Amino acid sequence: MSVVGGLPFLKPNHLRAPISPGRQRRHTLPASEFRSLSPEDAISVFEIEREAFISVSGECPLHLDEVRHFLTLCPELSLGWFEEGRLVAFIIGSLWDQEKLNMDALTLHKPHGTTVHIHVLAVHRTFRQQGKGSIIMWRYLQYLRCLPYVRRAVLMCEDFLVPFYQKSGFKVQGPSDITVGPLTFIEMQYAVRGHAFMRRNSGC
Repeated sequence: MSVVGGLPFLKPNHLRAPISPGRQRRHTLPASEFRSLSPEDAISVFEIEREAFISVSGECPLHLDEVRHFLTLCPELSLGWFEEGRLVAFIIGSLWDQEKLNMDALTLHKPHGTTVHIHVLAVHRTFRQQGKGSIIMWRYLQYLRCLPYVRRAVLMCEDFLVPFYQKSGFKVQGPSDITVGPLTFIEMQYAVRGHAFMRRNSGC
């Protein structure tokens, strides 16, 4: 399923105003576009991720082969923000089928799961401190509300990122069972199913 097609706040092409005969269409890229990612986007994704995370924690949530892996298995659980054709921010998720995340959740996609595991959110360094991380997360959560099989979203993050995710509506579940080298994480949860009213009134 295409993210763009599933989002009620993006107008389908057939509903857009027609171009008048005397007005020529510009052959330019859209100023701002949200769409699901594909394996062809993997290198751009990984370059942004590597720069964002290596300087802070020394570890990338996903290596390049893992980015390609998830964008092949479940591209509909990703979202990229493009400005004039350039990727400026993204989220990659997969499905999970257990109450808590464990080491398997870092590499597996469980097609029958009802939990979306958000592996990574990153913003290009040129576009940071502009609120883009919060905006793309809001749009991603709006999209998840349109997926009837999704009950919740979970993620793990370092302590200093907890306030950021709390502003998006995530709640702390406690320490994560996952460690990566010396790094420890907090597991957080967002109840998608709890927004049934919004789903009914969102045009999904």
